[in-house]
Amino acid sequence: MSRTYKATGINLKTQALGESDKIVTILTREFGLIRAVAPGARKHNSSLGGRSGMFVVNELLIAKGRSLDKITQAQTLKTYPGLAKDLGKLAASQYLAEIVLCQALSEQPQEELYEILNEHLSRLETLPKTEISSILAYLAHAVFHLLALAGLTPQVQVCCLTQRPLTPDFTDPNWQVGFSIPAGGTVCLENWERSRRQGEEERGTHGNSSFPQPLNHSITSSLPKPAYQTVVVHRQEIPVISCRLSAIELAMLQQLSQPEIMQMDAAKDYGWLSVEHILRQYTQYHLGRPIRSATLIDSYFAANHDATI
Repeated sequence: MSRTYKATGINLKTQALGESDKIVTILTREFGLIRAVAPGARKHNSSLGGRSGMFVVNELLIAKGRSLDKITQAQTLKTYPGLAKDLGKLAASQYLAEIVLCQALSEQPQEELYEILNEHLSRLETLPKTEISSILAYLAHAVFHLLALAGLTPQVQVCCLTQRPLTPDFTDPNWQVGFSIPAGGTVCLENWERSRRQGEEERGTHGNSSFPQPLNHSITSSLPKPAYQTVVVHRQEIPVISCRLSAIELAMLQQLSQPEIMQMDAAKDYGWLSVEHILRQYTQYHLGRPIRSATLIDSYFAANHDATI
């Protein structure tokens, strides 16, 4: 007989198998990411039909199989019906599911990741329908939270070059700060420009230093021919600026790490669109793959543009 085990998990991905089965990818507290067959789940009267749907939380009894495990019992603990009723919320939820699928480990407890995902899905579901752009604020907060759990939090409080604190200047409408995805966060543009100029000056001063230089004759006479010396000049690498942030955008990024972020008047602040795009590019860079659900977010907010500004 196959061994069985119990797990509590949330469905993140489903795909058809054969004529009536489903393969369900589940994030569980106890065993991390698992893939299991839900037999007969696509049949009209199947007890596993609804229980194998997206974002359904079940208490499961699973039988170990040779290649795929099999769900033998499922008791639903929680569902998120409000997500499927709103395209924006559904797109944001799928967006988060993609990130979690990349981060989650198999055969290891993933309790904190499980709790964080459920917390943010619950927040998204309870948003009023009238607060369309709040979806972006909540999505950005969730992405930031997931990045922090993975140890990939972007540095937004200090400059990556100098480690000095960055304070947005709201009195200057032209004030900006750089954001470097490869460097891992914000960069003071004045320091960046100064470093860039110094790098150009060094390249000019040592323009020929990268080529072999003959040694002193008294030394070379005792050495095998040819004898050359290469002078290597080490310079601090200047980070690539991926984008530039306004004072408002930097303030939003800085507040994402704080619990008070959800008290902000997100519904009236169109800056969340820019913040989400920054975090999306940063996340995709570290995941090494695109977030496919992001195209749904773009389409949704393009269609609802007037409601976000």
